[in-house]
Amino acid sequence: MEQGYLAIVLHAHLPYVRHPEFPEFLEELWLFEAITESYVPLLKALNRLAGDGVDFRLTISFSPTLISMLRDPLLQERYVRHLDKLVELAEREVDRTRWLPEFNENARMYRDRFYEVRDIYENQYGRDILTGFKRLARLGKLELITTGATHGYFPLMELHRTCVRAQVEVALDLFEKTFDMRPSGFWLPECGYNPGDDQILKQNGIKYFFTDAHGVLFASPRPRYGVYAPIYCPSGVAAFGRDMESSKQVWSAREGYPGDFDYREFYRDIGYELDYDYIRPYILSDGTRISTGIKYYRITGKTDKKEPYRRDWALNKAAIHAGNFMFNREKQVEYLASVMGKKPIVVAPYDAELFGHWWFEGPEWLDFLVRKIAYDQKTIRLITCGEYLALNPRNQVSLPSLSSWGYKGYNEVWLEGSNDWIYRHLHKAAERMMELARSFPSASGLTVRALNQAARELLLAQSSDWAFIMKTGTVVSYAVKRVKDHIGRFTKLYHDIKANSIDESWLGEIERRDNIFPDIDYRVYCPVESDNVTGAVAV
Repeated sequence: MEQGYLAIVLHAHLPYVRHPEFPEFLEELWLFEAITESYVPLLKALNRLAGDGVDFRLTISFSPTLISMLRDPLLQERYVRHLDKLVELAEREVDRTRWLPEFNENARMYRDRFYEVRDIYENQYGRDILTGFKRLARLGKLELITTGATHGYFPLMELHRTCVRAQVEVALDLFEKTFDMRPSGFWLPECGYNPGDDQILKQNGIKYFFTDAHGVLFASPRPRYGVYAPIYCPSGVAAFGRDMESSKQVWSAREGYPGDFDYREFYRDIGYELDYDYIRPYILSDGTRISTGIKYYRITGKTDKKEPYRRDWALNKAAIHAGNFMFNREKQVEYLASVMGKKPIVVAPYDAELFGHWWFEGPEWLDFLVRKIAYDQKTIRLITCGEYLALNPRNQVSLPSLSSWGYKGYNEVWLEGSNDWIYRHLHKAAERMMELARSFPSASGLTVRALNQAARELLLAQSSDWAFIMKTGTVVSYAVKRVKDHIGRFTKLYHDIKANSIDESWLGEIERRDNIFPDIDYRVYCPVESDNVTGAVAV
């Protein structure tokens, strides 16, 4: 009999990037890389575990923006073209490195991987890999949950709680249409919790959500068991806090497993290193070099000197690290169980894209870990948070504190000097959207199309990714343009609707570009009395 539980939660999210107005677009590669390096390898690993009869439970959160992109025919077609180019490049690499055995072995590995990914994507799932995760959920291996419609950061929507409700309701509608079920859990975007938001989750049938550690540790009254048992908000929704020890072991590139010298070096890609004329057919048509995913070196050390990647060494190290992670959780749970008087739950949430994309060996590490937990020990059992609540329905009532999992734990990433300018525009657009919803309770024809598109533009502008990119300084110009474009389109729609002078041709064009949430109903922005909640609400 186990002494405690481990809940591994993977959050799969990318911002909505789809540009039909261009034949190719650099930022669409974010999706293509994630499918090739993370989503398909994870699905393959989970299918292998299920096929081998391994008993396991994991949770995966799929954001509505990612769901929409994964099921979009245009992006599916572009991804297949991208894969075809990778297969061709890998074949050429096998030939180019034929007299370089330490590189040729890796070239063959990539060639075989790309062929396999294409076969899984095209033939096994007909370009819809979400059906694979849906099957695993029906087998009881996965608990699928979702997050805000466009991953808007809830604490900075406090002025207009109607927008938080819209993010939740639009997300749940798309999730249900995709997976034929309602989720019992909800991933707060950026783990951003604002007291009172749980009431909106409660109204929509959500049973639990996640916070960073301090969201639970600083709850009021103070939780007796810290983050090792959930707390019930006064609304009755459970909050699970992140365990920092298990997080650091996997997240940290410096202290955690991904920084091991035997693992693949992320930043050495042939797309940037090989002769321009050779690589030219496999980069963007304007000549911009890109990551191909073919990387021949291991981390090696902290200097620029890198040695060739050895796949056998890396897999051996992944197995060792999986054993170390399991050992640490065993000792952690043994101690906690001895002092708590009940079975603890260790909640370990991670970005799904860490596994495979950033940490190449991540999917194999997860495979090793699940097998070791199933067969090599009896102290811990993998569980989902929904299952835990069913087994342990009695928990302490306490109100979590404002928190996020961003830098310094609060709002600083999404509200600081580089991005603070966006909020006056987002707040004004929110006010105007609520005004439109009240003013047109039963619109039809061209007007309802314009109102629904206005709702889409507001949601897309609210994505937390744009403020995050501005803060981190990666593709700032793109993030700025996205916010300005969506706010600009929303503002034109607002004035056109108010003036009853909607430009149908222009509306059709932006409906084609920003086609997310085809079934959205703008009336989700009609304010209701419960939107005004600002804190504790009695059960």
